[in-house]
Amino acid sequence: MKMTPGKIYGIEGCNGSGKTMLMRVIAGLIFPTKGQVYIHDAPLGAASEYPITLGILIENPAFLNSYSGFDNLKILASIRQKIGAETIRQCLADVGLDPDDRRKYRKYSLGMKQRLGIASAILEQPDILILDESVNALDQDGVALVRELILREKARGALVILSCHDHAFLESVSDEMYHMKDGRCWPDGGAGA
Repeated sequence: MKMTPGKIYGIEGCNGSGKTMLMRVIAGLIFPTKGQVYIHDAPLGAASEYPITLGILIENPAFLNSYSGFDNLKILASIRQKIGAETIRQCLADVGLDPDDRRKYRKYSLGMKQRLGIASAILEQPDILILDESVNALDQDGVALVRELILREKARGALVILSCHDHAFLESVSDEMYHMKDGRCWPDGGAGA
């Protein structure tokens, strides 16, 4: 499968089909036993650095419980020192969280935690955005907001890879759809496993 910037790729399949594992491989978090991931024609491997920026939300978001959403994102932003407080505040607002909310992460609802996870993924405008089940725990307004953010990232030129159990949502935002079963992936309308 070949993916290009400025497109959204939807991956669907039942639980245990391999969607999350595929996303981990693409992100360089694990390495495949067969095959290879290439980014800009360079193989991604244990000895190589990731050649472009990456925003990831795989499975459940996890942050420091005793810090606010703003403070958690500030800690993440301090790693690369690419963005400042105003960008963090705007990112929180973009996902529907109050930048001035001093509530600790442990007090967040599931939906708020999901929104903060999405904020962390888009925080530094990554080249590749990987979102695994990004609309979990979100109400209709949250799902609409995520749809808008995903389309905005695409318009910015990011390559977006999504998985979602909501077929209608996935189909509505994806430029190309892929199906997974038993660790095998094929394009929508393809032969299948």
